[in-house]
Amino acid sequence: MSHVSRRTFIKTTGLGLAAAGASTASSYARILGANDRVRVAVVGFSDRARSSLVPAFLRHAGAENFELVAVSDLWSLRREQAIAHIEKLGARRPDVVRNNDELYSRKDVDAVIVATADFQHALHGVEAVRAGCDAYIEKPVANTMEDARAIRQAVKETGRIVQIGTQRRSEPVYQRACEFIQSGRFGDIVSVEMTWNVNQPGRWRRPALVEQLREADTDWKRYLMNRPFEPFDPRKYLEFRLFWPYSSGIPDQWLVHQIDTVHWFTRLPRPRSVVANGGVYLWKDGRRNWDTMTAVFDYGPLDDPSKGFQVVYSSRMTNSAGGVKELYYSNGGTLDLDKNLVTPAGGLEEREAAAMGMAPNLLAEQTLVEKAAGVQTAADTGVDTATLANMLDWMGCVRSRKTPNADIEAGYSHSVALCMTIAAVQTGRRVTFDDAKQEVVTEG
Repeated sequence: MSHVSRRTFIKTTGLGLAAAGASTASSYARILGANDRVRVAVVGFSDRARSSLVPAFLRHAGAENFELVAVSDLWSLRREQAIAHIEKLGARRPDVVRNNDELYSRKDVDAVIVATADFQHALHGVEAVRAGCDAYIEKPVANTMEDARAIRQAVKETGRIVQIGTQRRSEPVYQRACEFIQSGRFGDIVSVEMTWNVNQPGRWRRPALVEQLREADTDWKRYLMNRPFEPFDPRKYLEFRLFWPYSSGIPDQWLVHQIDTVHWFTRLPRPRSVVANGGVYLWKDGRRNWDTMTAVFDYGPLDDPSKGFQVVYSSRMTNSAGGVKELYYSNGGTLDLDKNLVTPAGGLEEREAAAMGMAPNLLAEQTLVEKAAGVQTAADTGVDTATLANMLDWMGCVRSRKTPNADIEAGYSHSVALCMTIAAVQTGRRVTFDDAKQEVVTEG
């Protein structure tokens, strides 16, 4: 795929490095104190923004002295919906702007929540931090290495606080699982199995909205950003998750959440290799991205191929049996993040151990759930507790300038795994990674 270069993109958006230096200096000059109100804008009033991110933000805004002041969206209908929805949630009427040039020219925005299409996250993040704003950026951070390198560099150069929307990192159960594995009590990981199964022909489809969208009511060229130009297509605007190069579908949306826990729990920055297979087996509605896939990852120390473990990831949109599972295995048992339990299931039993002159190795059963831990309820917002916790962590870090739970390095790592998976999907070959060039390598 042919991209406009990052330099050309930044030049055309009017956010080059010269401007970045000035904006960064001015932003540091107005680092917020504990009593200063943090003014936040939403970039992209998407389904994710409407259903989760905005309600999560408003849940904490009063206590944290944050305020939602503006919404930037290319589509006039989305701007109208944003006003109505935010007022319905009890917040004051936000200003709405047609694009991010208008947003950042306001000079009154301290931070943004980026909830745009998958392929836009990185570059919208670059715009935000170069404009002197902290940012909450939805996952995936990037689905090309060019974009992943651009956002990582921008965050490093500006020092802005960036939280990625891999909200498991702020969920107490996952934090306890991470601590248990890193403590050594679980033993070495020998295998990981992950699934994400649904049976939803309408998943990521928006037929009613597709009928409403007219090119005159949005900005198609601005929407495409650095993707190759093609004629206006409302499906690719609203159902982007079904169409490469805007999204890879299952890997962009679901795999990054789960593979991120592997990096977090093990402190490994990326897979050593990936292979994948699948296809569009049932939902033949014009989509390009698979409705069924399996990927196999090799993980372990990058300098020691004799040590490691395998991650098998499978997902289908055609049958929901099995649901969402994350199972970590050691020689002593299983850590099950569906049941939130550590159990001796599959561990080395006495009979098998004795035959080899070994001691049995069985983990004691224990729960990962604790009462009165973390964010307790989302009953008044309809938002999951992990998103509430991730948003609150970001707000706290905006004030303290501490590193958030899901920082840019975590996002970069999941982007590397994602880009390796996409290459494996598209080529059918084994994929590795060149650390010196920070680029995906397709073998064969």
